[in-house]
Amino acid sequence: MSDGFGSELPVLQAFHKFVRHELEVVSSLVLERSLNRVQLLGRVGQGPVTRQVEGKNPVTIFSLATNKMWKSGDNEAYQMGDISQKTTWHRISVFQSGLRDVAYQYVKKGSRIYVGEKVDYGEYMDRNNVKRQATTIIADNIVFLSDQTKEKA
Repeated sequence: MSDGFGSELPVLQAFHKFVRHELEVVSSLVLERSLNRVQLLGRVGQGPVTRQVEGKNPVTIFSLATNKMWKSGDNEAYQMGDISQKTTWHRISVFQSGLRDVAYQYVKKGSRIYVGEKVDYGEYMDRNNVKRQATTIIADNIVFLSDQTKEKA
Protein backbone atom coordinates (compact mmCIF):
# COMPACT_ATOMS: atom_id res chain seq x y z
CA MET A 1 0.00 0.00 0.00
CA SER A 2 1.36 3.34 -0.98
CA ASP A 3 0.33 6.88 -0.10
CA GLY A 4 1.11 8.04 -3.65
CA PHE A 5 4.44 9.62 -2.67
CA GLY A 6 6.54 6.46 -2.79
CA SER A 7 6.42 5.59 0.93
CA GLU A 8 4.92 2.30 2.09
CA LEU A 9 3.52 1.17 5.38
CA PRO A 10 6.24 -0.10 7.75
CA VAL A 11 4.75 -3.62 7.80
CA LEU A 12 4.90 -3.92 4.01
CA GLN A 13 8.43 -2.53 3.96
CA ALA A 14 9.53 -5.18 6.43
CA PHE A 15 7.70 -7.88 4.45
CA HIS A 16 9.39 -6.86 1.16
CA LYS A 17 12.78 -6.83 2.88
CA PHE A 18 12.15 -10.33 4.34
CA VAL A 19 10.89 -11.75 1.04
CA ARG A 20 13.88 -10.34 -0.90
CA HIS A 21 16.25 -11.84 1.69
CA GLU A 22 14.51 -15.24 1.60
CA LEU A 23 14.59 -15.28 -2.20
CA GLU A 24 18.31 -14.51 -2.19
CA VAL A 25 18.99 -17.34 0.27
CA VAL A 26 16.83 -19.82 -1.64
CA SER A 27 18.27 -18.88 -5.03
CA SER A 28 21.81 -19.45 -3.74
CA LEU A 29 20.83 -23.00 -2.75
CA VAL A 30 19.05 -23.90 -5.98
CA LEU A 31 21.13 -25.68 -8.59
CA GLU A 32 20.92 -24.01 -11.97
CA ARG A 33 20.15 -25.98 -15.07
CA SER A 34 22.80 -25.75 -17.75
CA LEU A 35 23.44 -27.02 -21.25
CA ASN A 36 26.40 -28.86 -22.73
CA ARG A 37 25.36 -29.68 -26.29
CA VAL A 38 27.56 -30.35 -29.32
CA GLN A 39 26.49 -31.09 -32.89
CA LEU A 40 29.05 -32.20 -35.47
CA LEU A 41 28.62 -33.07 -39.14
CA GLY A 42 31.68 -34.48 -40.84
CA ARG A 43 33.57 -37.48 -42.16
CA VAL A 44 35.02 -40.33 -40.14
CA GLY A 45 38.81 -40.38 -40.10
CA GLN A 46 40.02 -43.27 -37.99
CA GLY A 47 37.55 -46.16 -37.90
CA PRO A 48 36.08 -47.29 -34.58
CA VAL A 49 37.90 -49.30 -31.95
CA THR A 50 36.40 -50.66 -28.74
CA ARG A 51 38.32 -50.37 -25.50
CA GLN A 52 37.62 -51.44 -21.98
CA VAL A 53 39.47 -50.38 -18.87
CA GLU A 54 39.23 -52.80 -15.97
CA GLY A 55 36.23 -52.01 -13.82
CA LYS A 56 34.68 -49.61 -16.34
CA ASN A 57 32.16 -49.95 -19.15
CA PRO A 58 33.53 -50.48 -22.67
CA VAL A 59 33.71 -47.53 -25.06
CA THR A 60 33.84 -47.28 -28.84
CA ILE A 61 36.14 -44.52 -30.08
CA PHE A 62 36.60 -43.00 -33.54
CA SER A 63 37.71 -39.70 -35.04
CA LEU A 64 35.59 -37.24 -37.00
CA ALA A 65 36.81 -34.42 -39.24
CA THR A 66 34.90 -31.16 -39.65
CA ASN A 67 35.93 -28.48 -42.14
CA LYS A 68 35.70 -24.73 -42.05
CA MET A 69 35.85 -23.08 -45.47
CA TRP A 70 36.19 -19.40 -46.30
CA LYS A 71 36.83 -17.18 -49.24
CA SER A 72 40.27 -15.61 -49.25
CA GLY A 73 41.10 -12.43 -51.14
CA ASP A 74 38.88 -9.69 -52.53
CA ASN A 75 37.94 -11.39 -55.80
CA GLU A 76 34.13 -11.64 -56.06
CA ALA A 77 34.24 -14.59 -58.48
CA TYR A 78 34.98 -17.85 -56.67
CA GLN A 79 37.96 -19.68 -58.04
CA MET A 80 39.58 -22.73 -56.54
CA GLY A 81 42.56 -20.68 -55.39
CA ASP A 82 40.23 -18.30 -53.53
CA ILE A 83 38.88 -20.93 -51.11
CA SER A 84 40.73 -21.80 -47.91
CA GLN A 85 39.90 -24.70 -45.64
CA LYS A 86 40.81 -25.76 -42.11
CA THR A 87 40.14 -29.29 -40.86
CA THR A 88 39.49 -29.94 -37.16
CA TRP A 89 39.70 -33.46 -35.76
CA HIS A 90 37.39 -34.58 -32.96
CA ARG A 91 37.66 -37.66 -30.75
CA ILE A 92 34.23 -39.30 -30.49
CA SER A 93 33.45 -41.70 -27.61
CA VAL A 94 30.31 -43.83 -27.45
CA PHE A 95 29.47 -45.36 -24.07
CA GLN A 96 25.75 -46.17 -24.55
CA SER A 97 25.65 -49.98 -25.02
CA GLY A 98 23.33 -50.30 -28.05
CA LEU A 99 24.75 -47.26 -29.83
CA ARG A 100 28.31 -48.34 -29.00
CA ASP A 101 27.77 -51.64 -30.82
CA VAL A 102 26.11 -49.97 -33.83
CA ALA A 103 28.97 -47.45 -34.05
CA TYR A 104 31.57 -50.22 -33.92
CA GLN A 105 29.82 -52.21 -36.64
CA TYR A 106 28.70 -49.50 -39.07
CA VAL A 107 30.94 -46.42 -38.68
CA LYS A 108 33.56 -46.66 -41.42
CA LYS A 109 36.45 -44.46 -42.48
CA GLY A 110 35.16 -41.85 -44.95
CA SER A 111 31.52 -42.13 -43.84
CA ARG A 112 29.64 -38.86 -43.54
CA ILE A 113 27.84 -38.78 -40.20
CA TYR A 114 26.14 -36.46 -37.73
CA VAL A 115 27.10 -36.83 -34.07
CA GLY A 116 25.34 -35.13 -31.19
CA GLU A 117 25.59 -34.84 -27.44
CA LYS A 118 28.18 -33.25 -25.14
CA VAL A 119 31.81 -32.23 -24.84
CA ASP A 120 33.93 -33.64 -22.02
CA TYR A 121 37.32 -32.44 -20.77
CA GLY A 122 39.54 -34.81 -18.88
CA GLU A 123 43.05 -35.88 -18.05
CA TYR A 124 44.98 -39.10 -18.54
CA MET A 125 48.50 -40.41 -18.02
CA ASP A 126 50.37 -41.24 -21.21
CA ARG A 127 52.86 -44.11 -21.65
CA ASN A 128 55.68 -41.94 -20.26
CA ASN A 129 53.64 -41.20 -17.12
CA VAL A 130 53.02 -37.60 -18.21
CA LYS A 131 49.64 -36.05 -17.40
CA ARG A 132 47.82 -35.02 -20.62
CA GLN A 133 44.63 -33.09 -21.34
CA ALA A 134 41.93 -34.73 -23.48
CA THR A 135 38.83 -33.28 -25.12
CA THR A 136 36.22 -35.85 -26.13
CA ILE A 137 32.76 -35.67 -27.66
CA ILE A 138 30.47 -38.09 -25.84
CA ALA A 139 28.01 -39.27 -28.51
CA ASP A 140 24.45 -40.22 -27.61
CA ASN A 141 23.17 -39.75 -31.16
CA ILE A 142 24.67 -40.82 -34.49
CA VAL A 143 22.98 -40.32 -37.85
CA PHE A 144 24.49 -42.02 -40.91
CA LEU A 145 24.36 -39.74 -43.95
CA SER A 146 26.27 -41.66 -46.61
CA ASP A 147 26.06 -45.12 -48.09
CA GLN A 148 29.68 -45.76 -47.14
CA THR A 149 28.43 -47.18 -43.85
CA LYS A 150 27.45 -50.38 -45.70
CA GLU A 151 30.08 -53.05 -46.13
CA LYS A 152 31.15 -53.48 -49.74
CA ALA A 153 31.07 -57.02 -51.02
